[in-house]
Amino acid sequence: MARIAGVNIPTNKRVIIALTYIHGIGAHKAKQIADKLGIEHTRRVADLSDAEILQIRETIDAEHTVEGDLRREVAMNIKRLMDLACYRGLRHRKGLPVRGQRTHTNARTRKGKAKPIAGKKK
Repeated sequence: MARIAGVNIPTNKRVIIALTYIHGIGAHKAKQIADKLGIEHTRRVADLSDAEILQIRETIDAEHTVEGDLRREVAMNIKRLMDLACYRGLRHRKGLPVRGQRTHTNARTRKGKAKPIAGKKK
């Protein structure tokens, strides 16, 4: 099992698919990394040599923000918005949708499970 950026990537998958297991690397960046290093898209992680895995690791470390650093950066950006008390920060603070979605119906992912309100009694 290859370990890149603190993540154990699966050995039986293709290189491009396996790289997407790293937080911050999607399909597009994975293809760019493979093309830059001259690794075929059809090759499996198990077929890579130690030198190729080392090249991938060094490329990701040098050129991409991934895993813990990326999570910390995103968290700091959200914290900055909340400290500024701007509209987006207030929405984050209240746990409501940030990007203009409707909340009259839907928005259950952000708002959580619906809480019943005591209705009128006859």
